[in-house]
Amino acid sequence: MIVLAIDTTALTASAALTEDGRLLGLITINAGLTHSETILPAVEQLLNFTRKKISDLGLIAVTVGPGSFTGVRIGVATVKGLAFERDIPCAPVSTLEALARNLNGFEAHRDSIIVPVMDARRSQLYNAIFRGRQRLTEDRLISADELKTELGTYDAEEILLVGDGCEVARRTIYLPALHEVPEYARWQNAASVAECGLELYNAGGAVSAAELLPLYLRMSQAERERAESRNT
Repeated sequence: MIVLAIDTTALTASAALTEDGRLLGLITINAGLTHSETILPAVEQLLNFTRKKISDLGLIAVTVGPGSFTGVRIGVATVKGLAFERDIPCAPVSTLEALARNLNGFEAHRDSIIVPVMDARRSQLYNAIFRGRQRLTEDRLISADELKTELGTYDAEEILLVGDGCEVARRTIYLPALHEVPEYARWQNAASVAECGLELYNAGGAVSAAELLPLYLRMSQAERERAESRNT
């Protein structure tokens, strides 16, 4: 099966193409451009360079959140546009699970505590905790102080931070076992999205383009402001 995967949930935009689990191509852009400028050209380049067509795709995997509201919407809308007319199944992947999967190829970290963290602003983090591929918590919105307390229970194990929230987490969390991973493994990587998406498909978790929805762990700023105005 040929899988197209994209991630636009944070500052990094990434697109990958795999065939039967083998990586055919990967484009990752972390240059400050808007995802609406970069993601479709990246997909087109991948297809051109690998001599594949949209009609060859058996699955499109996309991170549906958590993450930037605008970024999540761009990714989901892009996949809906690609998949709808062609009736291509879609795999809605957790951004945090895909980030954790960045480290699963390293044998030395197979049993490590993997802590994806994304900067959610207001001193908060989008976070989940994994031991290797085993999920230990659900995706959640959490403060750095709360995460520090929870990670203290794992301090006898190697703890690895991954994601754009590493700097925010490190300002608060000081544990001897806590380590950041190299930059190349820290950011969003669509190859990991493809791997997670194929697993989801094989487990019966794919959806149609019409059913594909973003996952938000909190209200947008506009929604918060409307709610606050109603309460005043």
